[in-house]
Order: sequence, then structure tokens, then C-alpha cells
Amino acid sequence: MGAATETFYGVIRRQGITRRNFHKFCSLTATSLGLGPLAASRIANALETKPRIPVIWMHGLECTCCSESFIRSAHPLMKDIVLSMISLDYDDTIMAAAGHQAEAILEETRAKYKGQYVLAVEGNPPLNEGGMFCIHAGKPFVEKLKMMAEDAMAVIAWGSCAAWGCVQAARPNPTQATPIDKVITNKPIIKVPGCPPIAEVMTGVVTFITTFGKPPELDRQGRPKMFYSQRIHDKCYRRAHFDAGQFVEEWDDEAARKGYCLYKMGCKGPTTYNACSSVRWNGGVSFPIQSGHGCIGCSEDGFWDKGSFYDRLTNIKQFGIEKNADQIGMVAAGAVGAGIGVHAAVTALKRYAGKRDDANRRH
Repeated sequence: MGAATETFYGVIRRQGITRRNFHKFCSLTATSLGLGPLAASRIANALETKPRIPVIWMHGLECTCCSESFIRSAHPLMKDIVLSMISLDYDDTIMAAAGHQAEAILEETRAKYKGQYVLAVEGNPPLNEGGMFCIHAGKPFVEKLKMMAEDAMAVIAWGSCAAWGCVQAARPNPTQATPIDKVITNKPIIKVPGCPPIAEVMTGVVTFITTFGKPPELDRQGRPKMFYSQRIHDKCYRRAHFDAGQFVEEWDDEAARKGYCLYKMGCKGPTTYNACSSVRWNGGVSFPIQSGHGCIGCSEDGFWDKGSFYDRLTNIKQFGIEKNADQIGMVAAGAVGAGIGVHAAVTALKRYAGKRDDANRRH
């Protein structure tokens, strides 16, 4: 437990990482978080001087895909740095201790770092039958969750299970699986949805808390704005085909081979807020749409109960498929011309009405 007082910089120096690479990491981190040029120096100062933040990582009803995403980063250096940045004091999935030893660490961290540790939650608590559908060390998970949240500095809801309930909460939800914000109501909760979330999104949130000692700015649903402020559709490389009305009609048709838009195949990109199309997966290599499959909207609340993944959720109107650039220009010119015509007609009516008023006043 003494290691929790060591700084991040002290840990990576012992691992042989140079100061040059340390500052390069800080610059890349500031950029990935969308922060200004001065943020890199603030991150460096924080990681050099602040003790590592103790983190308790708990698991409820889930498949552990969030942990898989987090620890299977395509960048080993990033993975090592993040695991050095925090003091991961408890994670029953990857920790060496088990049984009474693991429980002792949990209690020790809670007592020693009251109000200072971050509670990271993967999965959710079932509430039916007193929470007996998920037992931790002989106790319902919901009880341990409430206990550890009571003294936490902040709570992170990893993945759609913790954030929204996900498939465990799908109708008819016999276990009454519940998002953690319905159970923890007196603490700030940072929701990082996705099934699973992108590894760099997860590490970015941890980096921000480590640097600034507070949660990042959140949207009205509790998600970090730095990663969830734009729709996947907004930065999708197939967006031009959507705007042109060029769609894949059947799997592996000619349009699919040309990389046309997957909206008609059920892609939820226009209604899903996440960083997949900008950060991407596997170290920025690809994301589902780039791999030829539409987005299923896994970071959105209720995606599991909204019918087939291959149904369109919205009736979004597009331009027709243009035959050539001249026609595109004609359509645009026609729209502008129509607008000018309407404006001219309204102006003429106003002038006519004004003349009639003048004439009436003279008489």
C-alpha cells in the first residue's frame, strides 16, 4: 500500500523511460484529450509531483469486456504508463490476491484513503431478491458497491452495463439489473459507455482525473464531453456518401465494395455519440464501420431493446444519388434561387402593404 504515495514519474523512471519520452507522452495525452498547448506542462507537473491515485475496480453483472479493452491496448507503453499512473489497489479479475487477502486490501484502501480513491465499476448490481443474483465475498454486490462509493472521491461507470444496464437489464429483466447511478445518488458518476469503451477513452478519463484531481466536463447524461460530444456520423469517412445518397443496399453488393454508406443496413452512426470514428480501435487501426459493419449504437442507452441492429432508427432525408457534378450544382443553384425568390416575394409584399398604408393615411 505504500506504493500509492509514489508519483507516476518516479515509477516510470524506475522502468527506464526517459524524460524525453515522458514529455512526449504528456504532449500526446494533452492532444488526445482535446486540451490546449499549455495542458502538456500541467499534465507533466501533476504526474511528477502528485501521488498516484488509488483505484478500486469492482465487477458486478458483466462480461469483463471493459477490462479486456483496457488491458489489451495496442500500445504496450501506454498500457504500462497507465498502470503506473494509478495505484490499482483492487481488481478481483486481474489481482494476485484472492479471498480474505483481497477483501483485506479493499477495507485497507477504504480506510487509509477515505475521500481520495476512485471507484471504478464494471457491470451493474441486480436488485431482485435482495441482490442475491450477484454475490461478492458472501455479500450482495449492491451492498459492497454502496459501501465503497460512500468514501470515494469519484465513481467511474465503465461500459454500458454500469452506465445504462445493457443486456442484463434487457426486457423482461428478471434480476432487476440496474445502472449504478440508480443506486449511488450522492457521488459524481462519470459514465464511460460502450460495449466495451475504447481503451484510449478509458485511459484518457483516468489521465484527466490524475492530472486535475476532478472529473472531466460531463454532458447532461454524465458522459465526458471530450469523447462523447460528437456523433460517430459527424467524423465518419463514409459521410460524403451519406450526403450524396449513396448507400449499401445488400451485404457485399457493388456499393459495399465501393465503401458507400451503411445507413440502410442499420448503421446507428447518425444517432450514436462516441469517439469511434476519430479515435478508432486497436491503436487507431479501424472501427466497425471501416470493417464493413454498421454501428450498433452500443454506447447509447437502451440500444439492446430497440429492435434489430439492422433496422434504421430514424427517417433521415438525404439528397438523391446525383448522376454528375453539374446536377449537384443545378440542385444547389435551384435551392438558392428558390430562397432568393421567396425573399423577393416577401419584400415585394411588404412594400405593397407599405404603399397601401400610406395611401390610406393620405385619404
